[in-house]
Amino acid sequence: MSGATIDPRLMVPRAAPKKKMTLSWSDPKFRALVWQVLIVGLVAAIVWYLSANTSRNLAARRIATGFAFLSRNAGIPIGESPIPYDPAVSTYGSALVIGILNTLKVAVVAIVLSTLLGTAIGIARLSGNWLIARIAIAYVEFLRGLPLLLQLLFWYTLLQTLPGPKQSFTLGGAIFLSNRGFRLPLLNWESAHSWALLGFVVAAVATYLYSRRAARLQAATGVRPKVLPVAIALLVGIPAVIWVVLGAPNSWDFPTLRGFNFQGGGTLSPEYAALLIGLSTYTAAYVAEIVRSGIQSVPAGQWEAAAALGLSRGQTLRRIVLPQALRVIIPPMTSQYLNVTKNSSLAVAIGYQDVVSIANTTLNQTGQAIEGIAYIMVVYLAISLSISLFMNWYNARIALVER
Repeated sequence: MSGATIDPRLMVPRAAPKKKMTLSWSDPKFRALVWQVLIVGLVAAIVWYLSANTSRNLAARRIATGFAFLSRNAGIPIGESPIPYDPAVSTYGSALVIGILNTLKVAVVAIVLSTLLGTAIGIARLSGNWLIARIAIAYVEFLRGLPLLLQLLFWYTLLQTLPGPKQSFTLGGAIFLSNRGFRLPLLNWESAHSWALLGFVVAAVATYLYSRRAARLQAATGVRPKVLPVAIALLVGIPAVIWVVLGAPNSWDFPTLRGFNFQGGGTLSPEYAALLIGLSTYTAAYVAEIVRSGIQSVPAGQWEAAAALGLSRGQTLRRIVLPQALRVIIPPMTSQYLNVTKNSSLAVAIGYQDVVSIANTTLNQTGQAIEGIAYIMVVYLAISLSISLFMNWYNARIALVER
């Protein structure tokens, strides 16, 4: 056995002692360490030189630098703000935080919608129904062949051509669609709802722990306790009990037409709706191809074995094929999720105020171009790294483990 010695009495392999590094150029470990130190030092020197040179040039031209402008009054009107914002008193820092939240509001929802829609279309492409399969193929080829910016402009123009509030389309007198966007009923949030939401989070954690325990019992005894009834009882029962005990508040704020616009309720602006629809439908075309290729990578024998056991094609897809296909699907899906986040920066073309739009306005008003661009880069880098870390963790979790 290479790299190990065997005790003749016990016949148990013992690892060979590790060779210590010597301060000699003939030692590979020493050479590798020296090269790493030199490369890191060279990169650090280049960064220092560029930053020092930039600072000298800016100072010579009397261009202000630094992030002190973040505490100054912004005066930027922002149409959509998830947090309280007043342009008369709020700072540039608050405005940029709103830009981040608006970007996340688009990116996260678009990731979820594109995953669901793309998975359905990818499965439809493999359907035995000729019409469904051809419709799915046409969807994929058509949307992948058009630039995303063109699609965003199309959806925004389409929403702008809708009738005004007085002639808006309505669903049950509660939901309205007009050129001002979507108007939806909004729940009047009270403390009971916050406690019920906290109860749901606790129930989700308890469900996860119970599922892990059921898996351990199945590995030990071969019998798996039923998880679904317990999960439903926890996820529905705990929040419902908390909500009822605290008074069961259930009041809604419905939109009503007053004058030339709606008052009350929640709003999805045309800019946000166009960006969300465009990103979701465009990315879903690529997700569909990833899902299709992942399903086709599973050997056909898996389908045949499941059919021999009496499973339907739907049960085979959910319980056997898709879990195996995920190992092929997840890595390229990570790239698509990153593309969704970065493509959301095209929001500036249709007037949606994301982090790029607000940062551009900020650097135009303050002249802090370097800081503004650096801020945008750091935000997108942080979001992208977070997505990558999560997807890599999930990919490692579902990877095959050799025993």
